[in-house]
Amino acid sequence: MEKYEKFGTKEKILDAALESFSTSGFDATSLDVVAKSLGVRKQTILYHFTTKKGLLNAVVERAAGNLINSIEEVLNSDLKGWERIEALARMIFRLALREPLLLGLLREVSRPGSVGSERLRILMTPLMDRATLWMQSEMEVGRMRRTDPRLVILSAYSTVVGLATEIEVLRAAGIEQALRPVTVRRRELIRFLRVSLDPDYLQSK
Repeated sequence: MEKYEKFGTKEKILDAALESFSTSGFDATSLDVVAKSLGVRKQTILYHFTTKKGLLNAVVERAAGNLINSIEEVLNSDLKGWERIEALARMIFRLALREPLLLGLLREVSRPGSVGSERLRILMTPLMDRATLWMQSEMEVGRMRRTDPRLVILSAYSTVVGLATEIEVLRAAGIEQALRPVTVRRRELIRFLRVSLDPDYLQSK
């Protein structure tokens, strides 16, 4: 008898696959090993997801959905200009602390030519477009400095995804506490964003 009943099995498979894809990568992830860790048959995984690529896409969709929902909460708030940008940065880093495997997955699928990268791009493009348009509107009314919004967004994204490597290196060295690198990178990112976007920041220096 399988370890898990049918109800909830799909989510448990996604959880196990997220850990494997995030830490080992797509090529090194074995469906046999994932199945064994869950106490189910490999056929059970294939019943739900058909292929390993299908499983990765499902993991990406769920992770991107969590990220998008968190970002939407801030975008739908009444915050304006720099305050909203800072709130977004802080929210992303709280998510990084709460779900470190999410960062590892984003790093894995963000690599050029990576399996899953196209799915992530499709999922994230509408949000990127919305954020770009909003930043441009804020620049038009003077609440943000004029700059290339997509370049700023991509720089911020690279910083957050790069954090996954730092946390992984620390854990490999036996240092489980990830708070310090998260705090340092959050501070650095907020300063970068403020210099880039806050029209009053440089004038106050």
